[in-house]
Amino acid sequence: MFTEISMTNFKSWRDTGAVRMAPLTAFFGANSSGKSSLLQMLLLLKQTAESNDRNLVLKTGSIQPGYVNLGTPHEITLRDETKMSFGVSWDVQERYEFSIPVPNSDAQLSVTRLAFQTQIHAEKDRVYVQSLEYRQDNEFVVKFRRAGNNRYLIRIYINGVEPKRPQSRPRIYMNPEKCYGFSYEALSYYQDTFYLRNLELLLESQLRRTYYLGPLREYPLRAYTWGGEKPTDVGLKGELAVHALLAGTHPEVSSGGRRNRLQPRIARLLKDLGLARSFDVRPLFEGSNQYAVWMKRKQTSPEVLIPDLGIGISQVLPVLVLCYYVPEGSTIILEQPELHLHPSVQAGLAEVIIDVIKNRNIQVIVESHSEHFLRRLQLLIAEQKINRDQTALYFCEMESGWSNLMPLEVDLFGTIHNWPKDFFGDLTGDVIKIVKANRSRKSNSSNAS
Repeated sequence: MFTEISMTNFKSWRDTGAVRMAPLTAFFGANSSGKSSLLQMLLLLKQTAESNDRNLVLKTGSIQPGYVNLGTPHEITLRDETKMSFGVSWDVQERYEFSIPVPNSDAQLSVTRLAFQTQIHAEKDRVYVQSLEYRQDNEFVVKFRRAGNNRYLIRIYINGVEPKRPQSRPRIYMNPEKCYGFSYEALSYYQDTFYLRNLELLLESQLRRTYYLGPLREYPLRAYTWGGEKPTDVGLKGELAVHALLAGTHPEVSSGGRRNRLQPRIARLLKDLGLARSFDVRPLFEGSNQYAVWMKRKQTSPEVLIPDLGIGISQVLPVLVLCYYVPEGSTIILEQPELHLHPSVQAGLAEVIIDVIKNRNIQVIVESHSEHFLRRLQLLIAEQKINRDQTALYFCEMESGWSNLMPLEVDLFGTIHNWPKDFFGDLTGDVIKIVKANRSRKSNSSNAS
């Protein structure tokens, strides 16, 4: 789970400071206030890690589909700045934990949480890593920084002691790999310190366990072709939601001897949200690899295909499938999951997200415009369905030409004590204006008569 993120000079953000991340982290705010950029930083690191080009510092755009397409590295820096930095901290999952020897001691230091930060220099004609660092508090620190053209200095400290003390500072004559990996020379120089490579792998593993669903989902089809494949997720636009649903429901016995029953779970969720009385994905005819999604709005309603039941259900289906399809311990990034949904369903979606956080150990990062979603979160905190410390809620706003982040102060009863002005528009002001307009029209009508 990500525990903190930070960035400087990225798009509209001069400096986010240390942004605390929780099992549920939600960003609210007006359009173009910088909410999406907070998510894009993580997605940018993820698609860079998944790139096959080890010499590419940042994969900001591609002719092939990616999580984000931001142009060139120079175009994503704030105004005329040429340096930007990204930082992430996370808890290392138990199966990935490892220990390293402490110099001059028989003790071992367990690496269970990590912080990573990289500073990137981006000009129109060149992009390079200025520095990168991994650390676990002050117990374990690795610093790799530029000291001239294609020359880098590397220092390692374990409990304040260098494991291999050089006669002079080692100068490594090769750029780092991507924006987070050590050069071959660095790994060779510290050949007995296997953990340098492990650090890269831990970051890549954390990013690999991060899944994303964009705000604009694909329109549903009348039939889907499925040949038995098991997709990694539901696709950036939810286009693989039905394929994931079939892969999670297909009657093959898993290694644990149990069948994955994803489809009945989704059917129950749709019913609880008041969206559909019945839900079934089945082949068009026996033996066919063509599948259709059949649904009933009410018990007495006829069974119809999903495109005939309205846009809302097809838009929320990928959200539900993703939440229960990805492996436990994953991180999910959702942009506007409430899109095209009725207010009551927007509120109900908050309860679904709390369920996967508590029962599947999933971290959810949400960017939203929904007041109904936030109000239900407040209610769930008040009802002790989720601890307020398990949430991190923020309001983004544009001020003085760049984005600012305000942590929302939520008490034990779900009350927000620093509610921003016009958080979701001026609803109260509109009600007052309606009352005044009614009085004015009634008064004018009386005078006319």
